[in-house]
Amino acid sequence: MAEDWEAGGFGLYVHWPFCQAKCPYCDFNSHVAAEIDQSRWLSCYLSEIQRVSSELPGRRLTSIYFGGGTPSLMAPETVDAILAAVRAAWPVANDLEITLEANPTSVEAARFRAFRDAGVNRVSMGLQALNDTDLKRLGRLHSAAEGRRAYDLARSTFPRVSFDLIYARQFQTLPEWRAELTEALALAADHLSLYQLTIEPGTAFGDRHAIGRLAGLVEDDMAAEMYDLTQDMCEAAGLPAYEVSNHAADMAQSRHNLIYWRGGDYAGIGPGAHGRITLSGQRHATETELAPLGWLKRVEETGSGETLREPVSHREQAEEYAMMSLRLSEGLDTARYRRLNGRNFDPDVLNRLETLGMIEQPSDRLRTTRDGRRVLNAVLRELLAD
Repeated sequence: MAEDWEAGGFGLYVHWPFCQAKCPYCDFNSHVAAEIDQSRWLSCYLSEIQRVSSELPGRRLTSIYFGGGTPSLMAPETVDAILAAVRAAWPVANDLEITLEANPTSVEAARFRAFRDAGVNRVSMGLQALNDTDLKRLGRLHSAAEGRRAYDLARSTFPRVSFDLIYARQFQTLPEWRAELTEALALAADHLSLYQLTIEPGTAFGDRHAIGRLAGLVEDDMAAEMYDLTQDMCEAAGLPAYEVSNHAADMAQSRHNLIYWRGGDYAGIGPGAHGRITLSGQRHATETELAPLGWLKRVEETGSGETLREPVSHREQAEEYAMMSLRLSEGLDTARYRRLNGRNFDPDVLNRLETLGMIEQPSDRLRTTRDGRRVLNAVLRELLAD
């Protein structure tokens, strides 16, 4: 009998924790370092690949994702050696997706061909904005012109290219976002990630906001209008939302992220990487040491970068599946949810949410509507309430 994770597939996440500068809105595990010993890092990545593959032998790997941080700062030789080790460790899908996150500076763009030769076949670029004023405000190191040149180079180098934009930025108006999104859709190949600016605690923006020194934040009602405009324009351009913040043409969705959202298994290696792995029918949540040098030392001295491995109960697994899959336009498989949870959702709650236009219930599926995805957290609170 197939294990539950097989419905979502199996992927590998590799975290590279270094950036040239820390963006003021970013709450990811990223660090700035004057010097990086690439050979030492490679040795530890290879050790972790060997450890994880010995626990999960024979799995068919469908995606590899280099995230960060800024993985385009990695030496191409490091990426090449990691990919060679992965291919030796697991059988891989014929259409294996290998994504690398990149910033569009000229320094990083110069490495694109070497990354392609190493095996990378998809790049996710952090453009974030298409004008210099907002790029500077966001703490980005590239200019708008540099970003466009890097994107053009990526399009000519890799089979698949996606890019990110942030909207509801400081002082941004609805007409300005319409004009920028129009330009973005003219540039886009088949995938766009469009994120609303959020102010996270512990970031530079979060600190400024706490003392009232972050001016020009977009009001919630205007942000909602920007969200609706985004859905309408992307759908009209043939890039409908397949997830709350991600838009793609048919068959161009991020396969790696679909593993997360469909409740598949994924191994996470590198500082601060999380994972979900199933061993002998029991799913586990894994975490690794956050501090880059601490992670290196832990791998070298103990043979494992993990700091946490704990069982995930069927109830927790069902709730996680609901929280992730209802981000998707395809929604969730109700029979699968019921197998995990032992029971279905409360029919009274389902009927109420359907009457409000928040969910739809086609045969054997439950999915959120566009309005439901806009207030997804509230919908989930209703569905998952005891």
